Amino acid sequence: QVQLVESGGGLVQAGGSLRLSCAASGSIFTIYTMGWYRQAPGKQRELVAAINSGGSTNYADSVKGRCTISRDNAKNTVYLQMNNLKPEDTAPYYCNVRYLGTSWGQGTQVTVSS
Repeated sequence: QVQLVESGGGLVQAGGSLRLSCAASGSIFTIYTMGWYRQAPGKQRELVAAINSGGSTNYADSVKGRCTISRDNAKNTVYLQMNNLKPEDTAPYYCNVRYLGTSWGQGTQVTVSS
């Protein structure tokens, strides 16, 4: 069982920045991919960004150039730096970790006001 603790969400004005963190703990042997998803009201959950164990990253087109995902393998922690935030970025953001199984965080709310 792997537990995820997210932090860093909040309310910001358009153009502002936030840094999300997600720390994994529990029975972890090897974490493959760590990522962030979001699900705006009435929409499907979508990938925002992901990073694999080798450091390769993948971003949604909507956040390319504005977000940077990184991970600290020693701390089993993934970060999402979000800059130049837009109102359409408003959503709960969920951390996802893939090992032999998969775990989801409880979600952290990001709200961007215009």
